[in-house]
This record gives sequence, structure tokens and C-alpha cells, in this order.
Amino acid sequence: MDSVGKIVFYEDRNFQGRYYECNSDCPELNTHFSHCNSVRVENGAWVLYERPNYLGYQYILTRGEYPDYQHWMGYNDSIRIRVYERPDFGGQMLECTEDLNNLPDRWNLREVHSAQVPDGAWVLYELPSYRGRQYLLERGEYRRFNEWAAMNPNVGSFRRVHDL
Repeated sequence: MDSVGKIVFYEDRNFQGRYYECNSDCPELNTHFSHCNSVRVENGAWVLYERPNYLGYQYILTRGEYPDYQHWMGYNDSIRIRVYERPDFGGQMLECTEDLNNLPDRWNLREVHSAQVPDGAWVLYELPSYRGRQYLLERGEYRRFNEWAAMNPNVGSFRRVHDL
């Protein structure tokens, strides 16, 4: 896998019109076109800014397709995570759309052996109260805890990656 991030901006919705590919910081898109209505993130995580020179509202985009601006501006409420008791999405399942400060309070298990992130990104913490080792889970399926680089299945809390 390419370690360099890559993002493609399109002038029109649904990846139409002129486009601009980017694999490093870009302080000004206006030199390429006046507006951007769709984005494809091929890899990496990117912060989009509302205005040139890294000013204004920020939107965090992870790997995926954003066919119109509403998909990255927070109108999409489908950001959720599903955690599972066993590998390969087996056993009990808990689905959340909100941050969870203390997983054992909500679920009588402390171990998470697999997870699904249909959209967006989440940070899993080894301990409650967002403490301990942190693991970023971007959109995708994680059949075993080592797929998110954890040494063990302990999860105490998790939170969404919010717009800053």
C-alpha cells in the first residue's frame, strides 16, 4: 500500500467535471477551480478547510468517496461503529453512533475482538475515559483486533473523529 496519502477534488458532484489530484498539503485550491462539489480519498486521512491558507471550518475526510459536499460537511448521520465479542463479527454486537466514555458500563464485556466502521472514523482506547493506547479505525472491516494494530482485545472507550 502506498504510504503517501492521495485525494482527488472534482468541480462537480458525482466526480464529474475538472479534477485536481493532490498528495501533499495544498494551501489554495482556487487556482485549479472555483468550487469543489465531490471528493475521492484514495488513501490517508485529510483535513479540508473552508477557506484558503488553512482557515475556516475543518472537515476530516478518511478513505472513501464523497459524491457531494453534504457527505463531508456533517449532514451524514450514518457515522457509526459496531464492535463484536468474537473474531469475524461473532457473538454479541454493540452499535454506537455516539462517543462512549466507559464501554464496560454499557456492555458487560471489556474485550472487542472485531469491529465494523461503515462510514467515518473512530478512535478506540484501551482504557475507559479515553485513556491508554489509541487506535484509529477508518471506514472498513476489522475481523481481528490485530487488524487495527492492537496487541490485545482490551477496549475501554471510543469516540468519533469529529470535525475540529
